[in-house]
Amino acid sequence: MSELILHHYPTSPFAEKARLLLGFKGLSWRSVKISPVMPKPDLTALTGGYRKTPVLQIGADIYCDTSLIARRLEQEKALPAFFPEGQEMIAATFAAWADSVVFQHAVSLVFQPESIAVRFGHLSPEAIKAFVADRAGLFSGGSATRLSAEQARHQWPTLMARLEQQLEREQGDFLFGEPSIADFALAHPMWFLKATPVTSPLVDAYPAVSAWFARVMGFGHGASSEMTSEEALEVARIATPAALPDEQFDEPNGFELGQQVFIAATDYGVDPVVGELLFAGREELILRREDERGGVVHVHFPRLGFCIEKR
Repeated sequence: MSELILHHYPTSPFAEKARLLLGFKGLSWRSVKISPVMPKPDLTALTGGYRKTPVLQIGADIYCDTSLIARRLEQEKALPAFFPEGQEMIAATFAAWADSVVFQHAVSLVFQPESIAVRFGHLSPEAIKAFVADRAGLFSGGSATRLSAEQARHQWPTLMARLEQQLEREQGDFLFGEPSIADFALAHPMWFLKATPVTSPLVDAYPAVSAWFARVMGFGHGASSEMTSEEALEVARIATPAALPDEQFDEPNGFELGQQVFIAATDYGVDPVVGELLFAGREELILRREDERGGVVHVHFPRLGFCIEKR
């Protein structure tokens, strides 16, 4: 069996979500550290241009976006489940809301001047400028709009009061009783805020939320060991992609297998990935592409939040 390889960096909120997913499943994985900013030549040699963090690699199969990473890890180890039986849609829909709306609020609250001064105090002015410029490019061209700090501060108490009430009244220890993908999707924006004393009170002021957050973080990150990006590329180069899913599905926009297409995120990080469409299912799209360093790889995307167009 191929090893699970996570391409990530320590301060990425969505990478923290993926690390917690691995910890919840009790999985062992290899850790490839990537740059927080472009260029990321070793990563994009695998993805074909997709630049968001994190990316999961299993042999020559490359999984983009934590929503799809969660589904792939569910295949790797069914229990404990991210999508508990009978709550699959509730958990997945709440997670999508947390990954977008709650995360958008957290980003606006984190990137206020007083928070930036603490969070990036160890960096040179040039490094901070490069990071800000990179993020401006990341959020350019997609549907995501930057929520103003004023509006985020205005709305945050409502979000947190609702969450506090839900957790106070929930019979179990997690959002919907037993842990699910919903908890991990909501935990990573809280983790982002708790990284400095400037924004941590936005979470700490809510006792039930704080107790729930500690329980989620208690799942840990599983067992990881370091791997270089060059080693990960070699793993992909010598591996054969896994068999395609066995699913009958009529593609609603008429795309045909074997077509040259490009797939891109629609919200932010909209860099297109070009390749041969191998599979189009209800949840997942798969492209075949070839790179002189990574060999033949299959790049997997979720259907939700991504678009597909003819090349």
